[in-house]
Amino acid sequence: MRRAVLAVGGILVLLAALVIGAFAVGRYPVSPGELAALVQAKLFGTPAEVPATVETVVFGIRGPRVLAALLVGGALAASGSAYQSLFRNPLVSPDILGVSAGAAFGAVLGIFLSLEVWAIQGLAFVFGLGAVATAYAIAASLRGHDPILVLVLAGVVLGALLGACIALVKYLADPYNQLPAITYWLLGSLAAADPGDVRSTVLPVLAGLAVLWLLRWRITVLSLGDEEAASLGIRAGRVRALVVAAATLVTAAVVSISGIVGWIGLIMPHVARLLVGPDFRRLLPVAVLLGAGFLLGVDTLARTAARIEIPLGVLTAFVGTPVFLWLLATARRSWQ
Repeated sequence: MRRAVLAVGGILVLLAALVIGAFAVGRYPVSPGELAALVQAKLFGTPAEVPATVETVVFGIRGPRVLAALLVGGALAASGSAYQSLFRNPLVSPDILGVSAGAAFGAVLGIFLSLEVWAIQGLAFVFGLGAVATAYAIAASLRGHDPILVLVLAGVVLGALLGACIALVKYLADPYNQLPAITYWLLGSLAAADPGDVRSTVLPVLAGLAVLWLLRWRITVLSLGDEEAASLGIRAGRVRALVVAAATLVTAAVVSISGIVGWIGLIMPHVARLLVGPDFRRLLPVAVLLGAGFLLGVDTLARTAARIEIPLGVLTAFVGTPVFLWLLATARRSWQ
């Protein structure tokens, strides 16, 4: 317990430093004094003695982006933790059941049809949920097989089919206007994040996280196997369906505003498991904090490392690959 408390305390300190850094750095630097003055004015309702430009940068541009990065990173890490514990597989990530491929196809289709931004995000959300629902329906219709194996295979096959659909739409898209937008969305970015995106995403994310938290001890038992769960009176099929639905809701909601951002849902649960162990009661909050901090740091690097913004999917792959190899080399043979 003491180890978990120390881990959470250290992560919170690091997260606070990342938040301050994300607000401070950029093409228009904001000093810590100006940032403190703005926070004080916001909390106590007093006038801020800073230029109006600084207030616009902090609250109008960087504020929504910082909140979106925290939300997306934490949600993907939570979803990955749930899937890895549920399927008892350390290589499982939030897109294993086709949710990312479904959301990507929905967004690509919306861009191809020249829809408004809110409609593109809505299509991404609906298609992400629909992809996992289809995979679950396929698995439920195939009796006499291992339900977990069939569900994962159905998600993989459906993801491959949706990938082919995405490739077809890209082939048909206007190469001067639509294709660049499609490619940029598929690489992942928070450059267009605004307060409306945060408001539309926070409720489904909180709802999904609440379900995962309420089922936390059941998920821990399920990670030991269905026989152990049945011996404790847990209906594995029902709990598994609820966990999949909650994790899918969380993933589809954030992917609809950020595009495809990989590696977070795969790596952060491993790091959290090394810090606090496999018990989902401790694993979930630590993974959420780690995922939020990781994506915030990557997003800050993406917009400041070069003259043009680097897509998030590219940076998470560059950072995630060596981290995963390090975890693979140093972790215990048994991941649970």
